[in-house]
Amino acid sequence: MISQTTKYALMTLGFLADHPGQWVQGSQIAEATRIPANYLSKILNQLRKRGYLESQKGWGGGFLLKEQALAQPIGRILELFEGSQEPRQCVFGLRACDDAHPCALHSRWTRVQNEYDTLLEKTTVADLRSGLQPQAG
Repeated sequence: MISQTTKYALMTLGFLADHPGQWVQGSQIAEATRIPANYLSKILNQLRKRGYLESQKGWGGGFLLKEQALAQPIGRILELFEGSQEPRQCVFGLRACDDAHPCALHSRWTRVQNEYDTLLEKTTVADLRSGLQPQAG
């Protein structure tokens, strides 16, 4: 459903949310989240450009999650890395599936999609604290 880049961005924000008010070096984030450092630097740069992070070079520097970023819904992160979402497709791939011409799963699939949209709107960056580190296996 979401790209690896977006997953990494959410993991990064979760890690930084676990370290409020602290400058964290990119290498620390990469090690803790197991995100490849060169990949992570691109993600951090995008998050900084969009106002989620501050960055500071030199000794004692690194990346800092801005306090106002904690209240942002994760749906905005998906938009940042995935672009605007396409209109929802039928679970069977039918072009003519809509409320007027539903497929067998249309109403259930619509409920699932609405639940997903609600999750993205109501879950904030603050909710990503702990638990998003990759699991072994």
